[in-house]
Amino acid sequence: MSNNLKFYIDGAWVDPVIPATLDVIDPSTEEAYTKIAVGSKADVDKAVAAAKSAFPSFSQTSVTDRLALLRKILEIYNRRFEDIAQAVSREMGAPISFARDAQAWAGRAHMEATIAGLEQFKFSEKRGTTTIVKEPIGVVALITPWNWPLNQIVCKVAPAIATGCTAVLKPSEIAPISGIIWAEIMEEAGTPKGVFNLVNGTGPDVGQIMAGHPDVDMVSFTGSTRAGIIVAKTAADTVKRVAQELGGKSANIILPDADFETAVRKGVQGCFGNTGQSCDAPTRMLVPLDRHDDALTYAKAEAETFTVGDPRDEKSALGPLVSQIQFDKVQRLIEAGIAEGATLVTGGLGRPENLNRGFYVRPTVFGNVTNNMTIAREEIFGPVLSIMPYKDEDEAVSIANDTVYGLAAYVQSKNIAHARDIALKMRAGSVYLNYPDWDTMAPFGGYKQSGNGREYADWAIYDFLEIKGIVGYGD
Repeated sequence: MSNNLKFYIDGAWVDPVIPATLDVIDPSTEEAYTKIAVGSKADVDKAVAAAKSAFPSFSQTSVTDRLALLRKILEIYNRRFEDIAQAVSREMGAPISFARDAQAWAGRAHMEATIAGLEQFKFSEKRGTTTIVKEPIGVVALITPWNWPLNQIVCKVAPAIATGCTAVLKPSEIAPISGIIWAEIMEEAGTPKGVFNLVNGTGPDVGQIMAGHPDVDMVSFTGSTRAGIIVAKTAADTVKRVAQELGGKSANIILPDADFETAVRKGVQGCFGNTGQSCDAPTRMLVPLDRHDDALTYAKAEAETFTVGDPRDEKSALGPLVSQIQFDKVQRLIEAGIAEGATLVTGGLGRPENLNRGFYVRPTVFGNVTNNMTIAREEIFGPVLSIMPYKDEDEAVSIANDTVYGLAAYVQSKNIAHARDIALKMRAGSVYLNYPDWDTMAPFGGYKQSGNGREYADWAIYDFLEIKGIVGYGD
């Protein structure tokens, strides 16, 4: 039986207080393939009340018990791995191979990392005559995006459980089915009543109500900077903690001594991953001025290897964008790049020639991009790469940092010590040297308008804790 038209509140699947539904669109066909129930303030009130009621007992559970629950959740997650991959592919258009190898895998990997972090975490320590105690912050509102649905759900729910918090989750209404499967996993794992709750709905009708709710102690939000600002303003009235992972416009500095062709080709791959819909994608490629034309040649060749097509086809490397809104935005920004004088190297406006429906875009590379162009300033969120020439290393660093965002940066060099020196100059929460493998034990989060707080492993655990000093506690 499908739970798409229900919410998970206080350990049970329940109908919305006020019946209302929303179509879930398959972005490869532009047609609805299912519906979900969408909530209102009344549903949020029920979910928060359940979480508040469950907090006193769950907050006192042992680390051993919470580890056992997380391991059980992981066991069931692995059993439902293919269900998750298929749901992500259908709801957001991720090619099925990517949905398995990256999207569903990310949920598993982050659960494993949280468990590893919790196993080593110290919830108390002595400093002089004071005992420092780290305690769960309380009821947490978790608002997650559509572009990495399981990645972000696990990166919020797992540390909440690890610390003894109780939670209300609102997945993106654009890609909600994987979130419903997650709630089914939580139920099957035997999560105590009220510890985890799910309410689907829109940002204004559910997300903002959660953020402003007087019985919510913290809100953790991942999404656009625009929406993050609204969440933070809403939360401010009740002086709750806000953790945010927001937009990005990440620079990829290719230094003169890098293996140039490899660095450019891998840079294209990184930009186009997840059909360009990743907040930390290396969308600005900075190359030495005298290698700019070479970069365009290599980038064009690599971009044109990407097969755009049906996400159910194992051969598709890029699927559609998630929605009409995203498609229109990317088209607008490609048009702006052309109008403002950037060199269109490959791709451009419209769908690929073999596709006449679905939110598909052409893998696009621009050259001769300057820092005042719209495509160099705005987050595009599609498979669109801007190649920007620089005169010297100082200018490269200056261009890279000249953005309101600070989520990630990339540096390519054969001299790893020099690459690390450059990394220290980058105003970004993560700096990746020479395209390393994904490390789920590293902190993830941004500087500036890319947000605050950190996720992954034990880093997120800290965000869900209050710190208490018990002075004169004795030996």
